[in-house]
Amino acid sequence: MSSVKQSGRYTLGEREVYRLGYGAMQLAGPGVFGPPKDPEMAVKVLQAVVEAGVNHIDTSDFYGPHVTNQLIRKALHPYSDNLTIVTKVSARRDEQGNWLPAMSAPELTQAVEDNLRNLGLEALDVVNLRSMFSKHGPAEGSLEEPLTTLIKLKERGLIRHIGLSNVTPTQVEDGLKMTPIACVQNFYNVANRQDDPLIDTLAAKNIPYVPFFPLGGFTPLQSQDLNDVAERLGATPMQVALAWLLQRSPNILLIPGTSSLNHLQENLTAASLTLPADAVKALNTIPQALE
Repeated sequence: MSSVKQSGRYTLGEREVYRLGYGAMQLAGPGVFGPPKDPEMAVKVLQAVVEAGVNHIDTSDFYGPHVTNQLIRKALHPYSDNLTIVTKVSARRDEQGNWLPAMSAPELTQAVEDNLRNLGLEALDVVNLRSMFSKHGPAEGSLEEPLTTLIKLKERGLIRHIGLSNVTPTQVEDGLKMTPIACVQNFYNVANRQDDPLIDTLAAKNIPYVPFFPLGGFTPLQSQDLNDVAERLGATPMQVALAWLLQRSPNILLIPGTSSLNHLQENLTAASLTLPADAVKALNTIPQALE
């Protein structure tokens, strides 16, 4: 059995995907802006992702912009019938690479059309509406207007399923009153666990939760407890952090990203790592230790 299959499966949209997927953000240039230094290596990484059995890839047309989607198309088109590609909308980039809100109906429509064109698709499997009310994580605010736009695009057949990203529990609750929600994608890891109640709520509704930045993202997590557990198990801190997430809840789907074939193999191996109870107990103290 490949390590990816050992992660288990969960329903995303209308397909079952392996719980260990891949995030394409790191395939763009520095700051997720511009092309990568080695585009051919990026193509090889994407091909290795699919060859390893991964069938859930996360991307967005504002990565680059356009860069990661064009690389995915070059590497993988025509796509396998069992591959689910999830993208996100509601941001755009200026000429300096800044992230700007783009939540109006024309901007969201253009974003969906850009994703379709650059990925070479007639319909997008899942489109996450990313809340842009704050640059510093989820913030309350009504998503009714942008969500209505995506629902109309779904009715036109351009989108199969709608998800939410960077959102509060209230926004998820409100969104569910308007349309089925295919997944929720928020910042969450072993040291940043504000979404613990939301994960459990979604699990009860059979809705996937997709954590981003499993090791802290642009501000990497520093934890001696994590390092100690990794050393004891003969694993890397990233592998332990991913294994902890897989054991946290069955509705968690992972999308670790990398532009390196070696790191890709390390990440995929995390699916075969089982954390003993004492390791989980030690890791669960990390949020308190960092406060």
